[in-house]
Amino acid sequence: YRDLHAFELQAPTRLIEWARGNRVCVAGYGQSGGNEILQLIPPPTLQAKESQGLCPERDFKVECGGFSKRPVYSLKYVPDTSLLVTSGPPDSSLQVWQVSAEDSDVIKPVSTIVTENGTGQPWAKIATISARAPWVLHGSRLDSVQITEVELRKNVYMAASRDSEELSGLAFLDCNTLLLCCAKGRLCLADVRQPQGPVEAVAVPPAPCGERWCMGTVCGAAGSGLSSQPVARLSSRGLLTLTDLRKPSEPVASAKARVPSPGAGAEFLCVSQAPALEGCLAVSGFDGTVHVYDTQSWDSCGREAEPMFVHKGHALGGAGGSGDPPLVTVHTWHPEKPRTVLSAASDGSLHVWDWVEPCGKC
Repeated sequence: YRDLHAFELQAPTRLIEWARGNRVCVAGYGQSGGNEILQLIPPPTLQAKESQGLCPERDFKVECGGFSKRPVYSLKYVPDTSLLVTSGPPDSSLQVWQVSAEDSDVIKPVSTIVTENGTGQPWAKIATISARAPWVLHGSRLDSVQITEVELRKNVYMAASRDSEELSGLAFLDCNTLLLCCAKGRLCLADVRQPQGPVEAVAVPPAPCGERWCMGTVCGAAGSGLSSQPVARLSSRGLLTLTDLRKPSEPVASAKARVPSPGAGAEFLCVSQAPALEGCLAVSGFDGTVHVYDTQSWDSCGREAEPMFVHKGHALGGAGGSGDPPLVTVHTWHPEKPRTVLSAASDGSLHVWDWVEPCGKC
């Protein structure tokens, strides 16, 4: 490692979100009431533009926090505001939170966005943007995708689809174009400029049946639309594919991640592409590790790939509260520092790490 910081949370977290001022937001996902939502100040070394050498302060600090009565399965910061949006069981509604001003240390709930026919539906996947206004894209199934103006709680877009397939993720490609990933691996596009417009399936090769899939797009690509940056997909068997949305029928590359088979449900699958490091992506959700891969040498044959770095810190930290080995529940890249990654695990551990650059590698 070039650098490694650790912070122990009071409860397991399944999400990490970068907020304004280089802050980090985390939240718990326990089924009982009182799940914490925290905004953390990263260690000074993580906030510095350049390496500052030795630093006496090497820990995260809690800046403000609040409590959610329901599990928090997804959390997104609304750009250019002081608002957070969360979702979680038992339905597909959203909760909107106000991160308080400097004279307060409270994150308080301010409103709820209730979706039509949301009762009994899975929890909603969410994405946010502030290109025109503070918008949240949300939905749990293809036929329930919509955009809501956060502050006014006004519906500004509803996609049209007769397919009720469950979603595993969604994203803004730009302020007009939406990308949706189904749990079975299908990718779909929608255009905000077409109210009640159809959700169009992208012509990617069919995914193997019986697997659960998730997707990862480059965070820094918002506003670029159908760019040359491929979309990464990860299956519950560890299959990885890269797809250029401009030519989706021809996979850019594919590989098999060197990971064990996950438990039933594969609910913590996570794949993400480095926003400041070309050709690198990270994979987690199979065990207590995070694997980083250099995709620039991949082809379309789907061979097993050798990770360029494996973070084992959570696995070596000991068993969680249940006695089971810790499982990495989520990871995310620093938006500016090329090799800096944050990861969280089921034992409440939060790590931020930066590995030494291998010779001749990215």
